[in-house]
Amino acid sequence: MRLENKIALITGSAQGLGAAMARRFAEEGATVFVCDMNAEAGNATVAEIGKKGGKAVFLQLNVTKEADWVAAMAAVVAQYDRLDVLVNNAGINIREIIEEMKEENLDTMLAVNVKGPFLGIKHAIPVMRKAGGGAIINMSSICGLVGHKFTTEAYTITKGAVTLMTKTVGVRYAKDNIRCNSIHPSTVDTPYAQTILKDPKKREERFGEIPLGRLATELDVANAALYLASDEAAFLNGVALPVDGGLTAY
Repeated sequence: MRLENKIALITGSAQGLGAAMARRFAEEGATVFVCDMNAEAGNATVAEIGKKGGKAVFLQLNVTKEADWVAAMAAVVAQYDRLDVLVNNAGINIREIIEEMKEENLDTMLAVNVKGPFLGIKHAIPVMRKAGGGAIINMSSICGLVGHKFTTEAYTITKGAVTLMTKTVGVRYAKDNIRCNSIHPSTVDTPYAQTILKDPKKREERFGEIPLGRLATELDVANAALYLASDEAAFLNGVALPVDGGLTAY
């Protein structure tokens, strides 16, 4: 198994893409801390993993609160005395263009999308260093690589920040055998995306920009995260990995 005996913490993993990563990691032998604000959905994901023979634990975590991160890391250390993989997956998108963006909405997006990963990395590094190393994976976006005319400016700003935070952490903490990489999906086929794509114009826009001619699946992204978390990616550090069907290759 590719993650056998590894301890992983994934934020925003009660449902959706985060839950897909949690399930995939557990299938490959990891013990997964499913971290989310939604306790009901989080515990359901843990139960689903358990029914399939995997190991998972739910932790309620608001990524914008440092006290929550301190408590989460303490819980991980108390149970396993190490953390091998951190996936900063939690993120939001309030879809207001720059001319209409409310200040409080901008603050919320910056708090979840930038401050959240920052705090997670801050508190994971000492634990990983003590254990001899680890892998940090930050969920960015194609919007963290290129300007995207179908996406609002605030989202692009936050994901661009995650991209360079990843590279800086990768450079600084490589000496501690801590790798830090980011994943950059194009539109992922989720129930929310399908709602948006009911609009024929938006459907044409999103499918038309992807050379492979389809949306990313949750499994596409989860498999990319699995690779970066595994020892197969032992020499990958500071990498911005597109999972975009070739969109950013234009």
